[in-house]
Amino acid sequence: MPELPEVETIRRTVAPRIVGRSICGVEVRLPRIIRQPEPEEFVRLIMGKKIVQMERRGKYLLCHIKDALLVIHLRMTGRLYCQTGDVNDRFARVIFSLDDGTKLVFADSRTLGTIYALEPNQMAAKSLKGLAALGPEPLSPQFTEDYLAASLRHRRGKVKAVLLDQTVIAGLGNIYADESLALARINPARPAASLCRDEVSRLFQAINAVIREAIQHRGTTFRDYRDGENRKGSHQEHLRVYGRRGLPCLECGSLIERTEVAGRGTHFCPRCQQ
Repeated sequence: MPELPEVETIRRTVAPRIVGRSICGVEVRLPRIIRQPEPEEFVRLIMGKKIVQMERRGKYLLCHIKDALLVIHLRMTGRLYCQTGDVNDRFARVIFSLDDGTKLVFADSRTLGTIYALEPNQMAAKSLKGLAALGPEPLSPQFTEDYLAASLRHRRGKVKAVLLDQTVIAGLGNIYADESLALARINPARPAASLCRDEVSRLFQAINAVIREAIQHRGTTFRDYRDGENRKGSHQEHLRVYGRRGLPCLECGSLIERTEVAGRGTHFCPRCQQ
């Protein structure tokens, strides 16, 4: 699933192409991708509207248009990219035509992604619960070492499970939770409340460093992820533990192991992360 670095890279590559442009056509090839409102009302609500801003919150993309908010959640295999000319992508599910000839394409091979259009009264009421419940993001002023310490202090669950909780930290997923714990030298199965303040400090710094690095590398591509220009990321070439089971640890040479934590495949170094 695309995580914060991938979704942020998509935002950075798509926004310059669409902000300031008006939506002059919408082709809904798979109606169930539109979760709110009904597809016909969805088209009516956004047709002819100018895109005034594009933001990201956690793993959500937010397109602010006049009198509405377009919310896109890529989930596992969703892609959002711009092109001109005919769209021949067999996985294209929704195509937005803009007034300069640009096509904004939402493609999804497994069709798990979702698109919403919220009106002002719905935005105020925070009708999209997953978006409204998000915690602070790495690299944001709200995400502080004290906040992380307080979030872990009374948690009985494993530290990785807490890191994956989007109400605690928005945008952090399986890849970057593993990478952050590896950089901080913390075992992912440790009880969250067992971390001392020095370990919390290392973890806080590691989360920010890992997210910053991944954004610089335009995200991680194993299979489906592409940015808004349909290009792969390169952070897979810089991973410390994720996807490296059986390969030597870059620090100590021990073989990376894989286990399961919080129902997710989890990679770690048995020596560095004892």
